[in-house]
Amino acid sequence: MIWLTWRQFRVQFLVIAGVVLAAGIFFAATGPGLLDDYRRLTDGFIKNLAFERLDPLLYRVGQVMLYAIPSVIGAFWGAPLIARELEAGTHRLAWSQSISRFRWLATKVGVTGLTAVGITGLLSFAVTWWSDPIDDALQAGQDSNTYLPRMFPPTFSARGLVPVGYAAFAFALGVAVGLVVRRTLVALAITLAAVILIQIVTPTFIRPHLLAPTDKYVAATADSMRGFQLSGPDTAPQVKSFEVSVDSIGAWKLYDKTVDKSGTVQNSLPDWTIKCAPMAPPNPAGAEKPTSRADMTACYQRLADEGYRQHVKYFTADTFWALQWREFGLFFVLALLLTGFSFWRIRRDLS
Repeated sequence: MIWLTWRQFRVQFLVIAGVVLAAGIFFAATGPGLLDDYRRLTDGFIKNLAFERLDPLLYRVGQVMLYAIPSVIGAFWGAPLIARELEAGTHRLAWSQSISRFRWLATKVGVTGLTAVGITGLLSFAVTWWSDPIDDALQAGQDSNTYLPRMFPPTFSARGLVPVGYAAFAFALGVAVGLVVRRTLVALAITLAAVILIQIVTPTFIRPHLLAPTDKYVAATADSMRGFQLSGPDTAPQVKSFEVSVDSIGAWKLYDKTVDKSGTVQNSLPDWTIKCAPMAPPNPAGAEKPTSRADMTACYQRLADEGYRQHVKYFTADTFWALQWREFGLFFVLALLLTGFSFWRIRRDLS
């Protein structure tokens, strides 16, 4: 039964394994050099990457592959695994040869599923190891407009354990959908769309609730100010809210709202708060008049005196692995539940 399962999915395996192996060779060959550059250049490491061609390309390729592989595994490994046999009717031949439904499904899911998880785990390990110097440099405070700290959603989903959890979930989902719809192409399309949707909504609607974030109120100052939300005409803009930085390098900010002294979120702020901006609004003649340093200082002092603060929630960089384990655990449990459903379905509802 194991040999038959291997023969049925060897093409899909060889294609994905070949791509992952090729990527792994590139990461293994260039990783030590990237680490040496980090140790040698220290504070100038991120800036130096702007003059490289291969390393930035490999960085992006690694992230794209870890986003793509769960969808590919779910759609092209999981969905056809059972749906193809049910559609063709070949499952009856196996069941008529003293092979139980449980053993038939367990062999197929076990061999293919464990292979999927193993391949994704190896790729994620390679990408995480290779990217570690870049992640460390960003965590040390080096600025970049190209690379994001590993706590930020686009990077977090392509590091550590999370891609493995996604792959296990995507595979189990594909198998379950195939059992229900019994049409290979339909199961493939549903699984592909569902996995991509899950990857999109998880950072916004699921991940923030897996761990309690740091929740605090901070004063808006000239040093912490990062942006103004404005509305209205250019000649008389209205300040809607502020955005401030948090005192934690590499943190992922979830929430940043301006509140008054009672803690009520403000949808707009008094007209005088425009003086906190580095530039005053244009005068009717169209020339810009810089806000004086004294005006800015007085504006920030008035903000503090009148009780305006920023309510911020964020995950610090040191919660990375705790959040990784929780998200991995969530999707791994969902994969087990979907697998349990598949065993229930094949024993009760299929003939």
